[in-house]
Amino acid sequence: MSLPSSPSLARGGKVGTEVVQASVDQKMTSMDQKMTSMKHLVLNLCDPTLRERSLAELSQMREMFPDLAPLLWYSFGTVAALVQEILRIYPALSPPTLTSAASTQVCNVLALFQCIASLPETRSPFIEADIPLYLYPFLRTVDKAQPFEQLRLATLGVIGALVKDENAEAAEYLLQRETIPLCLNIMEMGNEPSKTVSTFILLKVLLTEVGLEQCCDTRGPFYAIAFALQKRVDSPDERPSARLLKCIIRCYLRLFDHRRGRAVLKTNLPSVIRDGTFNGYLMGDPSAQECLQKLLVAFHGCNDNAIVP
Repeated sequence: MSLPSSPSLARGGKVGTEVVQASVDQKMTSMDQKMTSMKHLVLNLCDPTLRERSLAELSQMREMFPDLAPLLWYSFGTVAALVQEILRIYPALSPPTLTSAASTQVCNVLALFQCIASLPETRSPFIEADIPLYLYPFLRTVDKAQPFEQLRLATLGVIGALVKDENAEAAEYLLQRETIPLCLNIMEMGNEPSKTVSTFILLKVLLTEVGLEQCCDTRGPFYAIAFALQKRVDSPDERPSARLLKCIIRCYLRLFDHRRGRAVLKTNLPSVIRDGTFNGYLMGDPSAQECLQKLLVAFHGCNDNAIVP
């Protein structure tokens, strides 16, 4: 004989459903409120009196809003307002008078540009509008004071976002500008984070077919690249971090994919890469160890009689 369902349990089930629905409604309301807040902050960027605060809040919240990039790009006047902030600090670059506060504000702008550069939907129009060109003066600075280091690193973050997916359009755009020479320069004089991001950008460009071909072309920056990579590993006073070393190894490995790269590196791959000097640095990173082993296999598999094309 079946027992009747408990009225209290039935009511409890209904109450439980209502509680879940209320929780969902509350979350939806919270998301709507955040979206509304984000839209207001984006609109406030066009008001010079509200811009600084809006920049700070948006740069902190950008990871929370997947729709921020298109909203920034397609909102009337927003990109122009951001570019205005970039141009405003040009006079402080030379002579170097950039303050920490001014650097921080521009870095907030660059964080939003990085957001735009990261998304395929907004990356192409960002490139077509030549917005990265406005950032190159920051990469040309050589002052090592913290405001300038911070500015260079944030700028590299935007450039890195363009090529993080090994996008051929972005790589070709960067190759047509002075990106590679600037990155090579920062690999030499920047701080450790800047060196790492610069090398990452170089790697991502090389990982595209157009990047590898142009960098290894006889008119390309091949020897400058090889020299910069060698300096980073050969300096006894400044050993690269594990992250930087992994990027360097991957750059070398990619250069071996090109006939000219193989021919030159067969006799010019630094001895510290070949003699186990860095084995201890990579103990905690199996993927980096694998890259190093692949590089050594490629090196030993080269034809000794290879001729530089």
